[in-house]
Amino acid sequence: MSTTTSTTRTNADYTAPSLGSSVALVAGREIRMRLRSKAFVISTGILMLAVLASVVFGSIASANQSAPKVAVIGSAEQVVGETGLEVVPASDRAAAEEMLRDGEIEAIVVPGSGGTGVTVIGYDSIPNTVVSTLSIAPGVELLDPDAPDPFLTYIVALGFGLVFFMSAITFGSTIAQSVVEEKQTRVVEILLSTVPVRALLAGKVIGNSVLAIGQIVAIAVIAIGGLMVTGQRVLIGGLGESVIWFVVFFLVGFVMLAALFAATAALVSRAEDVGSVTSPVTMLVMIPYFLVIFFNDNATVLAIMSYVPFSAPVGMPMRIFLGQAEWWEPFLSLGILLATTAVVLWIGERVYSNSLLKMGGRVKLAEAIKG
Repeated sequence: MSTTTSTTRTNADYTAPSLGSSVALVAGREIRMRLRSKAFVISTGILMLAVLASVVFGSIASANQSAPKVAVIGSAEQVVGETGLEVVPASDRAAAEEMLRDGEIEAIVVPGSGGTGVTVIGYDSIPNTVVSTLSIAPGVELLDPDAPDPFLTYIVALGFGLVFFMSAITFGSTIAQSVVEEKQTRVVEILLSTVPVRALLAGKVIGNSVLAIGQIVAIAVIAIGGLMVTGQRVLIGGLGESVIWFVVFFLVGFVMLAALFAATAALVSRAEDVGSVTSPVTMLVMIPYFLVIFFNDNATVLAIMSYVPFSAPVGMPMRIFLGQAEWWEPFLSLGILLATTAVVLWIGERVYSNSLLKMGGRVKLAEAIKG
């Protein structure tokens, strides 16, 4: 009788965890599982090293651009001395030709007729760099002197697109696999006896969002630190505002995509079927990547991308970097993205909760939404 009374009192004293505590519990579990994964830690480390190496390599390559070496004969030295060419001593023309054949110099400069007063001698092809350096260049004026360099624009577009694509695909796939594994092994039944479905979904989304944004911030810190150490401060000034907006848009956009990955994965019960149900979401991630790579100089395409929720995390930061966006446009685009994310979270929660405990064949999306 004493034992029965004690058991009854224990059950009565039990208090279910609040929604916030449940979400924090699931999110912490997701973060710990990823951080304990050697594959995740190693891949993140490789990504960080690749970013740092690209910054350092770019600095070394730009610093090691040496002037062309030439041999100068006679009075031609007066003309060459006013240019940026590197002069290699030569006793006479025969010695200079010998150095040219051996590849020690790129050309020989001798006195000649014409506007420059010299003649350039090459070996088997025209030494265009030397010729262009010695040529008389006309004055040049630009209508838009502040326009970004096309190559730099392509690199920035590639960076934004690649980081968004890789992070969304990596963590989105992780969420999808986790959902199906828990469903296939019936671990989800144990989890749902402790926490509500909404808390389970929210914890997965928040936990992986924290890891994703942490990875993005780490990439930004390493890249900016590398640029500062290598003396590329001018590039930092041009990227600063666009990088900040990219982090903000990425955070909201990833929450939306994470909910879609979790909801679509809940429709199936086998790991082999994950790819087929999540492929539409994967396409939503891939399309902005290819658009920003091929149309990074097209103002119309970028303007459309900056207001479409699934491409705004890439399109709007690019427009900010290029100086094409008015001050109010990022806030309007972010508002549209937040509203879309709220709707997606509501739909995703219905699909997730109505499909999670249905085993066997694939659950139809319409049935999952109707419940």
